Amino acid sequence: MTMEFTITRPDDWHIHLRDGAQLSAILPHVIARFARALVMPNLNPPLITTAAVLDYRARIVAALPKGADFVPLMTLYLTEETSAAEIARARQSGLIHGVKLYPAGATTHSDHGVRDWARIEPALAALEMHGLPLLIHGEVTDPEVDVFDRERVFIERHLTPLIAHHPGLKIVLEHITTQDAVAFVAAAPPTVAATITPHHLLLNRNALFQGGLCPHHYCLPVLKRDTHQRALRAAAISGNPKFFLGTDSAPHPRSAKEAPHACAGIYQSHAALELYAEVFDAEGALNQLAGFASNYGADFYGLARNTTRLVLQKQPWIVPTEFTFGEERLIPFRAGEQVLWRIKTAG
Repeated sequence: MTMEFTITRPDDWHIHLRDGAQLSAILPHVIARFARALVMPNLNPPLITTAAVLDYRARIVAALPKGADFVPLMTLYLTEETSAAEIARARQSGLIHGVKLYPAGATTHSDHGVRDWARIEPALAALEMHGLPLLIHGEVTDPEVDVFDRERVFIERHLTPLIAHHPGLKIVLEHITTQDAVAFVAAAPPTVAATITPHHLLLNRNALFQGGLCPHHYCLPVLKRDTHQRALRAAAISGNPKFFLGTDSAPHPRSAKEAPHACAGIYQSHAALELYAEVFDAEGALNQLAGFASNYGADFYGLARNTTRLVLQKQPWIVPTEFTFGEERLIPFRAGEQVLWRIKTAG
């Protein structure tokens, strides 16, 4: 008999949806699995004003298939010029649910991010006052710091003093990758939470070199050693509400991944929930999946939990080798390989 598991329809608290034809190409994957998704603002150019964010939201809504039950939750891109007034406008919109901090140069389209932390103090104070969460890509970009240590050093240099200076500020340390981050978030005040991706749960840095250098396993923060992977899995299944689902699904065309300077990002929206189910099943913790995927993120962001449900079946299927991505092709996570769980029904 096929194993089945029913779950409240989850939310994705960190996703990249792109724009135009690329947006239309991946939306069906997202809405088949998630009721809501927190959409990142690092388009090119980045979404640095409330008006730009709301225009982008309108484009997402217009691209939804007719009858789709899906809500895009928007974010604003923080720069050194972001004013307290802009933070107030974002909050007053009712449609912007977080402000994203990229250290300049940390990842794709982060060039407009933060270099001088002193210059964002007015914006941080406004975020704290208005109760709008700060979403952090937690890595330093100092070239003297080893790439595998950048998350740990960020916590020491920036996150620890940030929490001390702004104790009321809600913070999400996104796509954590190390046992250092797990321990820090677990011990931090209740205003601090973290998201964990499926690829950081399923892979460690050995996957970068399987069959040669594999650009489709290159992401930022980069995959870490297996000891960190095990710490992430333990955190995800722990039932601690500080840790919740955020895929960081980041599609790039094949030409940008298989290139001399490959773009960072792994695309897994086509199977994200199923991949999380693999991890929780392997750990004997399917009973903890609903909290991690459906409850804890909504609670942290102060939104009502969803009421519709999905049924997952333990039934293997093969991921297509590629998807159409506008005028280009997109290579998904586990292309041509097996995923052990599938979605049976939605309702």
